[in-house]
Amino acid sequence: MVSRLRQFGSLLALFLAVGFVSAAIVTVAGTARADAVPQRVVSMNVCTDQLAMLLAGEGQLHSVSFLATDPSASAMPIRAEAFPPNRARAEEIYLMKPDLVVTGSFGNRDTVQMLRRLGIRVETFPLANSFDDIRMNLRRMGALLGREARAERVIAVFDRDLAGLRVDGDGVAPKAALYYANKYTSGHHSMADTIVEAAGLHNIGGDFGIRGMGQLPLEALIMAAPDMLIRSRDYRAPALAFEVLDHPSLRKVTDETGEPVFVGARWNCGTPAVLVAVERLIEAKLRLGSPRAPYRETASLRRRD
Repeated sequence: MVSRLRQFGSLLALFLAVGFVSAAIVTVAGTARADAVPQRVVSMNVCTDQLAMLLAGEGQLHSVSFLATDPSASAMPIRAEAFPPNRARAEEIYLMKPDLVVTGSFGNRDTVQMLRRLGIRVETFPLANSFDDIRMNLRRMGALLGREARAERVIAVFDRDLAGLRVDGDGVAPKAALYYANKYTSGHHSMADTIVEAAGLHNIGGDFGIRGMGQLPLEALIMAAPDMLIRSRDYRAPALAFEVLDHPSLRKVTDETGEPVFVGARWNCGTPAVLVAVERLIEAKLRLGSPRAPYRETASLRRRD
C-alpha cells in the first residue's frame, strides 16, 4: 500500500512538473507572439480601419471593415478600396489567418470573444473624445504595428495643422446646436464637442448636462436660440427617426441661423481628419456676421463627405 502511494506520488510530481514546463513554454510562446511585429492585420471597426491605414506598412494590413469604403462613415473611402472588406464575423476573420485583429471597444463583442478563444490576438480601442485621445490611439496603434516612428510623424503633422487653425473672435463664442436623428445631440466628453469648441463655438448640449450622446427636446433647442445649427443629413432610407429634422420649428431655426453645417465622415472617428471639420466650422462661423440666407437643403448640400 505504501509503495503504491509512493508510486502515485511520483507520478503526480512528474505530471505537475510536465504541466509547469508546458505552461512556461506556452507563456513564453505567447509573449513572443505578442512582441513580434504583426504581418497580417485585420481591422473590424471603421475607426480602427483609418488608424491602421494611416500607420500600417506595405502589405501589413490585410482587411478592413466594409464600412471603410462608405464615404458617409469613413474619411478614407478611396484608400480603403485597396483592402478586402470584412463584416466582423468570427468565421471569416479566423479564415483570414490574422496575427492581429484590431477593433473598437463597442460592438463585435461576440466576435472578439470567439476569436480570443481560438487563440487570435484581438486589441480593442476606445472612442476618442478629445485631441489627446487621438494622439493616444495613434501611439497605441503605432506600437501594435511596430510603426512608432510613423505614428509620431502623423501626430507631429496633426499638431502643426491644429496650431495653424486661426480661430478669431471677440471672446464671446457663438452658440452652436448639434442635432441628429431621434432628437440626439452631443454634449461634453465627445469628439463632436471637441470639434465645436476648437472652432471657437459654444456647444449648447453641455448646458443641458448632456455627456457624450443624449436626447435634446426640440423645444429646448429652440429656447436656447443657437447662432448655428449643426445637424446630420437625412440621406438614408426614409425613417421616423429623421422626421424631427424636417420639423417646421427646426426649419424656422435654420431660417434664422442660415444654412446649417452638416456632420459627415470626418466627425465620426478620432483621426487627424477631424481638423477638416474644425476648419469648415471656422469658415461657417466667419459667415455668421453676413446676411443670412434662408435654409433650403439642395442636392449639393446632400453630398456626402
